[in-house]
Amino acid sequence: MNNAPLADRLRPSSLDDMVGQTHLLGKGKALRNIIESGSIPNLIFYGSAGIGKTTLARIIAKTTNRRLYKLNGTTASTKDLKEVFEEVDTLSAPKGILLYLDEIQYFNKKQQQTLLEYIENGKVTLIASTTENPHFYVYNAILSRSSVFEFLPVEAEEVARAVHKAFDFLRSERNEEIAVDDGVEAYIAYACGGDVRKSINAVELCVLSTPVEEDGSRGITLERAKELTQRSSVRYDREGDEHYDILSAFQKSMRGSDPDAAIHYLARLLEAGDMQSACRRLIVCACEDVGLAFPNIIPIVKACVDTAFMVGLPEAQIPLADAVILVATSPKSNSGVNAIAAARADIQQGRLGAIPADLRDSHYQGAKQLGRGKAYKYPHDYQGGWVKQQYLPEELLGAGYYQYGENRTEQAARAYWERIKLKVES
Repeated sequence: MNNAPLADRLRPSSLDDMVGQTHLLGKGKALRNIIESGSIPNLIFYGSAGIGKTTLARIIAKTTNRRLYKLNGTTASTKDLKEVFEEVDTLSAPKGILLYLDEIQYFNKKQQQTLLEYIENGKVTLIASTTENPHFYVYNAILSRSSVFEFLPVEAEEVARAVHKAFDFLRSERNEEIAVDDGVEAYIAYACGGDVRKSINAVELCVLSTPVEEDGSRGITLERAKELTQRSSVRYDREGDEHYDILSAFQKSMRGSDPDAAIHYLARLLEAGDMQSACRRLIVCACEDVGLAFPNIIPIVKACVDTAFMVGLPEAQIPLADAVILVATSPKSNSGVNAIAAARADIQQGRLGAIPADLRDSHYQGAKQLGRGKAYKYPHDYQGGWVKQQYLPEELLGAGYYQYGENRTEQAARAYWERIKLKVES
């Protein structure tokens, strides 16, 4: 019996056999047209594991009748590259070389420069794959000579077709009756999070771990499927794109006042065990996006976060859910963000100016002789707790960093100070 993993034994051999990636490989789509033209440029496939990048490289090699060399960026050296390139123009590669470099992000700059030297003349066609954003990890000179295609996690409905096919294949290969309970195929397809390879290998594990009954059949139960695929639906890498994508969606959902979406992304973070990142972004959002529209939200959210860390998961999900819903449904204001950004922009451009003498420290001997604080007016000594005097440096007079937001809280503050100032000045 073939000892290769089931996913390898079932690997598609044509574009029509591919599962998912219809946005790239559907009829009339750009990448499919390129492949069918037979003229393959340098390509970079970007996406998570188990969704068809390696399979497609094999299909391209077969379709174009070119020899495929496969290297992995985690283990390959410059010497390995040169050994591959020595095959150029030899009888073993008469139509040129198709080099599939998996995990190119692990190649350092020098290795990528060596690679560049050989792909420029067209005798070597590069197909590189990466689970990280290539615009951050791939040498610009290689990026400029390559076309980047993003592979997406496969929808559960499409994965289910591959799961069904895998059970059928094992029935034939093992010549056994394999009975699959209702819901098993759908659960595996969903639980493996769009990873086709993982879902197919889960099928094989289900079969191998289920004993043969007296009648020679195997019965695959939903409980067994759950046992073998638990928690694998959560795709998450704390150092990778998925981490930042989920956090970005989490904050943007709260900012956009969508409590359902915000709770969804909180759940994904908690399922991945990353409560700390969720709490940090939650506090930031309370300050940045609710801010002065509801200033009391900051201590409330902080209390919820403190409570979450005190009780730990799973109970921590309750105060965090409360805080996320509160942030999402609260009025929003970024006037504080805009104010500090404008002030810092002036400072970074060198617009500082001397602090007015009346505001400078006068609590030391000789300060009065230097004119420090002589004419300072203590606001609490005046009606309404306000008196007109200069606070900004001379060079920045008239700078308006803070603009009142349109929300009720800030407009009430604006009306209050307008009333006070009008009364005092009149």
